[in-house]
Amino acid sequence: MEYLQGKDRTQLTLYSTCLDDMVPSNNTVRLIDLFVNSLNFEQLGFESLSPQGRPPYNSSDLLKLCIYGYMNRMRSSRQLEKECQRNLEVIWLLKSLKPDHNTIARFRKANYSAIKKVFRYSVEIARNFNLIGGELIAGDSTKLRAQNSKKNNYNRKKIQRHLDYIDKKLEEHNQALVQADGDEKVLLEENINQRKKQRKRYKCIAKELDKNTATENPQLSTSDSDSRHQIVRGTITEVCYTAQTTVDAKHKLLIDYKLTNKNDKKAMGMMLRRAKSILRTNRFTALYDKGYHTGSELHIADQLGIETLVAIPGIGRSSQAPNTAYNAEYFAYDKKTDSYKCPQGHSLRSNQTRYKARNYTFKQYKTKACKGCPVRNECTTAKVNGKVIQRSEFTESTT
Repeated sequence: MEYLQGKDRTQLTLYSTCLDDMVPSNNTVRLIDLFVNSLNFEQLGFESLSPQGRPPYNSSDLLKLCIYGYMNRMRSSRQLEKECQRNLEVIWLLKSLKPDHNTIARFRKANYSAIKKVFRYSVEIARNFNLIGGELIAGDSTKLRAQNSKKNNYNRKKIQRHLDYIDKKLEEHNQALVQADGDEKVLLEENINQRKKQRKRYKCIAKELDKNTATENPQLSTSDSDSRHQIVRGTITEVCYTAQTTVDAKHKLLIDYKLTNKNDKKAMGMMLRRAKSILRTNRFTALYDKGYHTGSELHIADQLGIETLVAIPGIGRSSQAPNTAYNAEYFAYDKKTDSYKCPQGHSLRSNQTRYKARNYTFKQYKTKACKGCPVRNECTTAKVNGKVIQRSEFTESTT
């Protein structure tokens, strides 16, 4: 059976070609090259290069390599080093230069802030070329695993568990030390000293956690300090970041991103403010999923004058009536009288007391008519107060 045959590797060619001929005119690397060559590196804040010693690599060449890596899902500096030696596109882009992985890693570390400004500048160029519509945007988040392992992430509960274990072991070692002698005694003394060092280390971490008063359940990651132990999906957890992103609908271009260590519930207002600054207008519609449906965040959107379309989360079982026809959503609110009317025609009123929840205040509405109502068992499972509706200060923003 015959097969297609390749060329003889030792065969000489009778024609000459240049590196530029090997890269098509519509290749993405040509766009990267033009874009980076248009940048003002001094204005963007890139690290100035020393004139002493061996001539350094130009910042523009290293930035081209980094951008190529980001666009092709290659973040590893070692992988980028390999691409400089075998990838024709990278060889063309860097004009056959071959920086090593240490050079690439140092460049990214030293110019972290400047590279972020390059992204912002690219969005500005896209807006000037009318590639960004600015009429419809969508926001969402994704989890990015941090360099920090779960073992090196701590909270108060985990620290206390370690301290309790060390105290238990110290007690056991001290009891055994009374009857030990010779080599066994020396070994126990070494173990006791080791446990005391561990105890001191965990006590120091506990003090650092106590300094963090911004959250109720502070965490400390020893390797990647800004990362947090979060739920990724279901019961699976990772030490990671939450990357909030905003995309313009016209050409599906990413216009903004922000790394946080919080969930989606408190992110929409922040991202809308940033989108308003980038697009220089509030005349756009923003789309978000149900994870962003929070009264305080929707209230911020109203204050900014931005129209939002946010999916409404389903009602939890604890908030449902035995008969779903009597869920709170079917109780009509009258703003003039500040009261609700139930499907049976009874009015639920508030005593005007504002109760405080974690991030908002609310009023409670109820009626004495519940006692003799024939459908009470279909409306509520409460034995004493009957049906109670809570109305938060942000309810108008969520409806």
